[in-house]
Amino acid sequence: MFVRRQALAAIAAGAVALACPAGHALAQTFPSAPMKIVVPYAPGGSTDILARTIAENLSKRFGQPVVVVNQPGAGGSVGTAAVARSPADGYTMVMATNGTHAINPTLYTKLPYDAVKDFKPVSLIASVPLLLVVPAKSEVKTVKALMERGAGGKPLNFGSAGVGSSGHLAGEMLKIEGKLDAQHIAYKGDGPAVVDLIGGNVDYLFANMPAAVNQAKAGTVRPLAVTSAQRSQELPDVPTVAEAGYPRLQVDPWYGVLVPSGTSTEVVNTLSEAINAALKDPAVRKRFEGLGATPQGTTPEKFAQVIAADTAKFATAIKISGAKAD
Repeated sequence: MFVRRQALAAIAAGAVALACPAGHALAQTFPSAPMKIVVPYAPGGSTDILARTIAENLSKRFGQPVVVVNQPGAGGSVGTAAVARSPADGYTMVMATNGTHAINPTLYTKLPYDAVKDFKPVSLIASVPLLLVVPAKSEVKTVKALMERGAGGKPLNFGSAGVGSSGHLAGEMLKIEGKLDAQHIAYKGDGPAVVDLIGGNVDYLFANMPAAVNQAKAGTVRPLAVTSAQRSQELPDVPTVAEAGYPRLQVDPWYGVLVPSGTSTEVVNTLSEAINAALKDPAVRKRFEGLGATPQGTTPEKFAQVIAADTAKFATAIKISGAKAD
């Protein structure tokens, strides 16, 4: 009788196991070990700081260590490719940017990863708008005036943080939109580009908000527009590019979390819900906003749409400009 009861219990347990999908069971126990977020850039930058802020919050939520590992190189390609080759179990994530997933696929002739096939989006983390600025002494006071000047036979030049940067491609998009006679000048970062703009060596510049907002407030540069959908709280009097009459110039450089493509939907949703909850934490939001970043938080599906839309937008600018990184 005892043996018969054991056999019945085993059959019942097997039936329950068959009735419950493996992914559901995994999600119930996930995570049960330390996790890591790979930052494909050097320590100390915006991507790194945002990743560490999220990692600290997730560690508390999950009760498991979430460490940040920096793997820089080749415009973010090295660390991103490493995550693509990682086990698809949700324990290894990448803090991606529009550079790694919307720009690099067109900018590089060969990439060691497929930005679409090798990953599953988890959540959009934050966006940091660009600020279109001109020298404080410039006669140009609006985007329309800049367009008229550039299309009126007067050659212009514009700076950026480097070939393939969001600022470079936004400048190319402006050039296309207004059919401007404009030459690109690449710098090694937003800092040197802003310094040369202040000195009058370039006519305009799309800079990351954190790199130019203080100069705009101090009056050493003149802000014409922000590239986000909404006005910046830091510069509430500066219109958006849409308000200035150029909605196709909207560019929102972003940061987001992705995992290897084989990761189960249940685990992806668990991570997405935890990250979105973290982004509602006042301490996290304050840290992000202090960097000029706007906290986001989306479903995996919405994040996938953002990546697809930006890939198409940047591909046009890259192909027309002829920009290449290799």
